[in-house]
Amino acid sequence: MHESSMKRMEWFIQTYLDGTTNRNILDVGSYNVNGCYKSLFQHERFKYVGLDMEAGPNVDIVPDCTYQWNEIKDDQFDVVISGQALEHIEFFWVTMAEIVRVTKKGGFICIIAPNGFGEHRYPVDCWRFFTDGMVALARYNQLEVHHSHTNSAPTIKEAEWFSADCADSMLVARKPYSGEAKPVNLENYKCRPSDHTELSNGMATYGEYLESKRKDQTLDETKDRSSQKRSNLKKGNMSNRRSKLIEFITGAIKAGKRN
Repeated sequence: MHESSMKRMEWFIQTYLDGTTNRNILDVGSYNVNGCYKSLFQHERFKYVGLDMEAGPNVDIVPDCTYQWNEIKDDQFDVVISGQALEHIEFFWVTMAEIVRVTKKGGFICIIAPNGFGEHRYPVDCWRFFTDGMVALARYNQLEVHHSHTNSAPTIKEAEWFSADCADSMLVARKPYSGEAKPVNLENYKCRPSDHTELSNGMATYGEYLESKRKDQTLDETKDRSSQKRSNLKKGNMSNRRSKLIEFITGAIKAGKRN
């Protein structure tokens, strides 16, 4: 679990779960390969449960069927999270329907999945995501989209959120109904492009981060040139003073010899 994914989940907790109590949390794809979210949910107000398709570290539930979690009742969890898992699921939209089903009415769903990254099969690697793809997942299941972004951060200064080749996309959505997922009626559906700035709550984009770095680099280079210029000027002045001093001493010696 890379640092930027942990940062995003931590932000989700602080932004959407702060002040809540007795929250049942389901982590889909919880197997601890190289880190997991469990440490972020250690507070007593959370009851964390991990689900994965294989038994192992940080896994509490292993469903008999990959795409039908009969072990979990409808509307059982206040919050369902998933990070770095959907790309490894062949039919992720079916998994999303199960995520929606087990989430309580009014509960939050937080998904983090790669936008960049090279191929990393575990056991397969099928998908990459953009903000519009995250929104589409929510819209298809008639969820309320509260937040979505790709490779963005709360501020430009939080460099650990950004990545040139390992970027993440994120979705925060709320389930407004009970029971099974309710797919949208596609008969008269029309695509409505979302406002990414509004969806990201005004987060800084990767492009803005790069531009800020470029400006900082230009400013540093300007300062370096100015400093070098002052140093050269100082050296030049010292050299001139030495030359004049040598000239004065030489003149004094010559005058003494004539006398």
